[in-house]
Amino acid sequence: MNHHHPKHECGVFAVFGHPNAAMLTYYGLFALQHRGQESAGIVTANGSNTQFIRHVDMGLVSQVFKGPELERLQGSRAIGHVRYSTTGSSNITNAQPLMVDCARGQIAIGHNGNLVNAHLLREELEAKGSIFQTTVDSEIILHLLAQPTAGNVLDALRRVQGAFSLVMMTETEIIGVRDPHGFRPLSLGKLKEGGYVLTSETCAFDLIEAEFIRDIEPGEVVIIGEKGIRSERPFDDVRSAFCMFEYVYFARPDSKISGVNVARVRTEMGRQLAIETPVEADIVIPVPDSGNYAAFGFAEQLGIRYEQAFVRNHYIGRTFLQPSQLIRDFNVRVKLNLIQEMVRGKRVVIVDDSIVRGTTAMARVESLRESGAKEVHLRVSCPPHKHACHYGIDFPDPKKLIANQHTPEAIAGYLGADSIGYLSVSGMVKATGLAKENFCLACFDGRYPVPVPEGAGKDVMGKQRKSLAPEASPQAELFGKLK
Repeated sequence: MNHHHPKHECGVFAVFGHPNAAMLTYYGLFALQHRGQESAGIVTANGSNTQFIRHVDMGLVSQVFKGPELERLQGSRAIGHVRYSTTGSSNITNAQPLMVDCARGQIAIGHNGNLVNAHLLREELEAKGSIFQTTVDSEIILHLLAQPTAGNVLDALRRVQGAFSLVMMTETEIIGVRDPHGFRPLSLGKLKEGGYVLTSETCAFDLIEAEFIRDIEPGEVVIIGEKGIRSERPFDDVRSAFCMFEYVYFARPDSKISGVNVARVRTEMGRQLAIETPVEADIVIPVPDSGNYAAFGFAEQLGIRYEQAFVRNHYIGRTFLQPSQLIRDFNVRVKLNLIQEMVRGKRVVIVDDSIVRGTTAMARVESLRESGAKEVHLRVSCPPHKHACHYGIDFPDPKKLIANQHTPEAIAGYLGADSIGYLSVSGMVKATGLAKENFCLACFDGRYPVPVPEGAGKDVMGKQRKSLAPEASPQAELFGKLK
């Protein structure tokens, strides 16, 4: 994880009715690689009453699946998963999809999101004799499904609370589930050959040449079988609360969410940011790649030259998706290199999508100063992060959020910037073209759509989640200096 970016969770993909479902799932996961780089997995099945085939491993999709692995994954149905750990440690035991063989038959599941009542459900299930093999909250759903008294699948799903977009595979069907608030995206597509696809983001449809049908609606369960598709609504009606940070940062710019292109939204966020926090400058530069579109919109709105002065090493990957603190600190230094000639002697605006902890932003400002920039102005295309997220973004401790502890003026002073400007909540929402009521904005305003039970800051084992930053981090030094 970058110090300035929160940690995301996962991407899910599923195929029904294609003779080479595993290969399509491989391509789909490749398109979703940005959503998780710790592990990848695919489970396949061919017809009813056949043994599921599973392959998972640590690493990127291209590393996990070579020719022999894909050839072994035979079947016309498949679900796949790319993971970053928001609950549970980073190891092969926790890699998904998870699979179980129980009284209901074989079930496999891939989960994108975070359950706020995971620790409570796990305690209850263990008291009844359940034995857990992993430390991920996704396994809780499997145990609920396996309970003899659980009723049907829909009854089990009603017990979980929080953010969950799921793909599940039974011995006859593929099932897609989106939680009642619709925190995380999930879409349905159709293959040219007649099969169906579920995916976290629509960009995966483009790669496999599938036709987008529609988004799975909040609170909807879509069941795909030999007789076609049917839809169930097992949850109570509640307001939508889609995670705004999907638009700000997580989703690929070529994806569409709620019918709106992500790149277009980010460009509009940049324009709104320029309207709200204008500045006189010579050039506008983005922090690539997530800041590219916002920086372009900012520059276009103010008529300032746009330059890509930071050159990204694309072989590093998204640093926030790598678990080791040592690796993350290394990547902060090597991920971006500055073209000094572009900024020397100039008034520079640097645009990023977010500043969470501040250490990476500080490194960027220092780099610009060392390269001879005359002025450095930070602009951020979302509001300040001030509150914990319990729905799948891993900044559970507000004390680790720089904007929770200090004013923008104090932050700019410590980071060495001449000024800092954040996009307002209203400007961010306006950029989407959708109503404010559609979104979860809890990390900005502290208003949680799903009540958070006591202990939700703990992992599924009931232990307090550890901070990703070390005790002697630059962030700790920052807090000491600003107090």
